[in-house]
Amino acid sequence: QVQLVESGGGLVQAGGSLRLSCAASGRTFSSYAMGWFRQAPGKEREFVAAISRSGSSTYYADSVKGRFAISRDNAKNTVYLRMNSLKPEDTAVYYCAADLAPTGWPPHPREYDYWGQGTQVTVSS
Repeated sequence: QVQLVESGGGLVQAGGSLRLSCAASGRTFSSYAMGWFRQAPGKEREFVAAISRSGSSTYYADSVKGRFAISRDNAKNTVYLRMNSLKPEDTAVYYCAADLAPTGWPPHPREYDYWGQGTQVTVSS
């Protein structure tokens, strides 16, 4: 079993920045593709960003390109999401997810095997 724990969410003013962290259990973190998703009230869950096992490849939703950056530190079993120039529409619960057996790039949302509990990000106007 893989446990994922997100942190770093909070309340921030529009234009501000936050960095989310997702700490993963397990001894084979470097074999997982990782992703970030978010869900706003009344909306469907949406993909935000993904990163390959080595960190060499990243992929972003159009809505966050140029503002968000996903990264990972395999030595620390941690994946990050740096969020800049935040907008009120970024308000959501943010979830990290792990794909233990990636078969393509970017992973399809159905391929993710484990999900964290989420961390709330609220952007005020």
